Amino acid sequence: MNGPLEGKTILLVDDDPDILTAMTTLIEDTGATVETAVDGNAAIKRAREVDPDVIVLDAMLPKRSGFLVLERLKANKKRGDRPYIIMITGNQGKRHQTWAESLGVDGYLAKPFRMDRLLESIEKAIAN
Repeated sequence: MNGPLEGKTILLVDDDPDILTAMTTLIEDTGATVETAVDGNAAIKRAREVDPDVIVLDAMLPKRSGFLVLERLKANKKRGDRPYIIMITGNQGKRHQTWAESLGVDGYLAKPFRMDRLLESIEKAIAN
């Protein structure tokens, strides 16, 4: 299947199985290879194993928060370097977004979000 993300690897990280399933279905339809993780420690491990192009990362995760995962994966990288990370969160305040941006996040979406917005964010991160 050829799609807009054909040949790309996307790591989806969320502890909510319904959200993870919805995102997986969406991304698989684009032609990308999808990997998943359900906690922060597993996210770091999978990212090192599969070297994804993009990581969609929930902010609030068991074992290690998304912010600590973001900090670890963006350490010693320049802004704009792979993996591109899009953080998703149920936190509505700007404080968390500012913190994520200071750590080098490439995109930020507040839950609930429309799946087409997620796809646009992924495509934009890869295009830049």
